[in-house]
Amino acid sequence: MTTMVASADPTVGGRHGWHIVAALAITSTIGYGTLYYAYAVLLGPMATSLGASTTAVTGALTASVLAGALMAIPVGRWLDRHGGRALMTAGSITATALLVAWSQVQTIGQLYAVMIGVGVTGAMVLYEPAFAVIVSWFTPDRRPTALLAVTIVAGFASTIFMPLTGHLITHLGWRGALLALAAVQGVVTVPLHALYIRKPSQARTTSPTARPDQTLRRIVARAAMREPRLWILTAALVAHGAATSTIAVHLVGYLTSRGHPATFAATTAGLLGVLSVTGRLVLTAAQRRLPVSTIVAAVFVIQAVAVLTMPLTAGTRAGAIVTVTGFGLGFGIASLATPALLTDRYGTAAYATIAGRLAAPVTVAKATAPLGAAAVLHIDGGHTLLLGAVATCCVLAAVGMLTRQTATRGSNPEPLAS
Repeated sequence: MTTMVASADPTVGGRHGWHIVAALAITSTIGYGTLYYAYAVLLGPMATSLGASTTAVTGALTASVLAGALMAIPVGRWLDRHGGRALMTAGSITATALLVAWSQVQTIGQLYAVMIGVGVTGAMVLYEPAFAVIVSWFTPDRRPTALLAVTIVAGFASTIFMPLTGHLITHLGWRGALLALAAVQGVVTVPLHALYIRKPSQARTTSPTARPDQTLRRIVARAAMREPRLWILTAALVAHGAATSTIAVHLVGYLTSRGHPATFAATTAGLLGVLSVTGRLVLTAAQRRLPVSTIVAAVFVIQAVAVLTMPLTAGTRAGAIVTVTGFGLGFGIASLATPALLTDRYGTAAYATIAGRLAAPVTVAKATAPLGAAAVLHIDGGHTLLLGAVATCCVLAAVGMLTRQTATRGSNPEPLAS
């Protein structure tokens, strides 16, 4: 076996590596804030201005997410072959232009066209490419800390940009707010991606007879696609992605249906972003002693229990906060666990290619599950049925994680990056 490893000298995972982490933490926060979280605040003013229903305007965001899912696979291939600098810089420039174009839309059709473009550029500048850059730079002992740093900072994107967008709308209108967000996107993210993102200066293998990088990438990627354990992981993350996106979209509505004021419901739902950071901290600390799959499965079970107890406890403020806290611990854990699970099994040679193929169906699930949930809510007892479905998805995701771990132990436990 010949395992690809990143060099541990000062140029790989050293000082510049941490400069890259700092740059990606900033750009990911701005990217999620301007290209995703701002939409919820802009939704009402846009619908009024365009003379469209909120459902139609919400559909543009769904189209954006689906476009990003389709781009995940080709973006992954590009990252493995060329690195992230050109891709992420071009994505930041395009995102800036699209935010300006977004501020000028006059029809719902134009909004959909712009948002599809936003989804494409999101695939070029958000977590997936950022993680691929970090994976290529850091050795396994430093990688979790580097990934955690980016996700902790970016985890506050909604906390920063949702109120900021509301403030901008109050003073500038929704079109002016988008122009201001475009200025932030362009002035900050473009130079950071252009100046700091680069490929490691060298990588080494444990054998002098190692295959060329491109050949190795193809071999590892093809082997991964033939492995049942990758598809088990994909199914688990699809189920969990459907659960988390459904709760994210419909939690406020559920809490208000239980008699809570809208302000309390929104504030409680806002805990999900903060708790996602907590869950990531727990994962990073616990993975030193326990397998990642075991930790993630346990958190998924906690989420299932929290959701199942909502009908019994969420009628009170304390009960609502407790159950949301239980679910929130796993809200962002999958994004941090996925790089660890993939690199442990497949190494780094084809990481972005494999991660892109995995991200595509997961992103589709996240985009479409809330729409299916909305249909369920029209049925009598819809909220109870929906919570049961979410809990079932969390349990299935936990079972998938444990099944994958058992399969990994059962046959050929050595990494495939060989």
